[in-house]
Amino acid sequence: MSIAVIGAGYAGLAAAVELVTQGQTVEVFEASRTLGGRARAVVTEEGTIDNGQHVLIGACSETLRLMRTVGADPQRLLQRLPLTLEFPGEFRLAAPPLPAPLHIAAALLRAQGIGWREKWAALRLMHRLQRDGFCVVPDRTVSAWLQEQQTPSRQRRFLWEPLCIAALNTPPDRASTQMLAHVLRDSLAATRAASDLLLPRVSLSALFPEPAAHFIHRHGGTVHRGRRITLLEHSADGWRLDGAGPFSQVIVAVASHHLDALLPELKPLVAHFEWEPIVTTWLTYPPTIRLAQPMLGVSDGCAQWLFDHGQISGKPGLIAAVISARGRHLDLPTAELERRIHNEIAHLVPGLPSPSSVRTITEKRATFASTPGLRRPPTRTPFPGLWLAGDYVGSALPSVAGDYPATLEGAVRSGVQAARHVLSASIQAG
Repeated sequence: MSIAVIGAGYAGLAAAVELVTQGQTVEVFEASRTLGGRARAVVTEEGTIDNGQHVLIGACSETLRLMRTVGADPQRLLQRLPLTLEFPGEFRLAAPPLPAPLHIAAALLRAQGIGWREKWAALRLMHRLQRDGFCVVPDRTVSAWLQEQQTPSRQRRFLWEPLCIAALNTPPDRASTQMLAHVLRDSLAATRAASDLLLPRVSLSALFPEPAAHFIHRHGGTVHRGRRITLLEHSADGWRLDGAGPFSQVIVAVASHHLDALLPELKPLVAHFEWEPIVTTWLTYPPTIRLAQPMLGVSDGCAQWLFDHGQISGKPGLIAAVISARGRHLDLPTAELERRIHNEIAHLVPGLPSPSSVRTITEKRATFASTPGLRRPPTRTPFPGLWLAGDYVGSALPSVAGDYPATLEGAVRSGVQAARHVLSASIQAG
């Protein structure tokens, strides 16, 4: 069986790895020279950074499994930290080394910055979700749901709303409660390790995509870099990709807004999608500059989270400031946004000098908006032998109820699902 994968992001490479481990020969076509799609390394004059700062969690089971499969040791490439949410001087929640669910209960009860009434309210909210099987019917926005639960304001401001934006990259007044519940189910309500924060010590391309490409080559597959596919054609003998082929099975693992360029008939599957940006500003300071924690929240600022790469990836003085989803920051000139972010860091680091370099990367279509009741396309398309993979595709794995938001784990799960569909199709054809 001849198989092609279009796109070498996390979804496409996950699909290819899953296929070659089952003895299939796969060709991967990637438009860029850099692997990773919307989670990739960027080479600058100052060194290699990522196009956006990503955080994985212990619940990213498929990503961790495939990293091990291709020889990318998670223990070496990811810094594992117990769940910690800290807004200096205002709020701090840290999960102690206790078995689940005691670790989350203890974290909420010991949280600093909220009173006992708010702590018990948070525990009751998690209990209600668990009692209902993490099903929210009918689905509604996170803001509306929190209002219904009579959630105290500081708890919303420092716990649920930051978790919503970080997990769904969608503002709470537009975000799906059901999709957030799926993430809470697999992280806070699962094993103790599932809620751990996993911070990449290497670039996003080196974390999984590059090891995956080497693995695919070792198993007889091919990864074509700099090969943009502009035309998909189907005939009696299969699919042709700009004349290459024919291929009996094709997995399309490009960003959803690129589907139209490949095959216009696919556009209606995602025409109703909306998009959310992610802005990441990288600031370089003297090596002596250090934050109180590897990851800190910013209250009422332009930045939402700060990451100290001296404590994460061995790059002292390098700080990444992340702003997820749409907001007032998008109306600011880049220089003004960078100035405000520097001032916000200066509030946390006394005597902070001006940065020696600043670079801001804006992914305007970083993710789809995780809105209530969003209709997501299935893996199977209306065309024989043509499958979809990507974080926007619904029902990523049969063993997992419901859909994930636009995360690396969601992309990987979708790639694995597409590969399993292809393998099933080959068995049926045989």
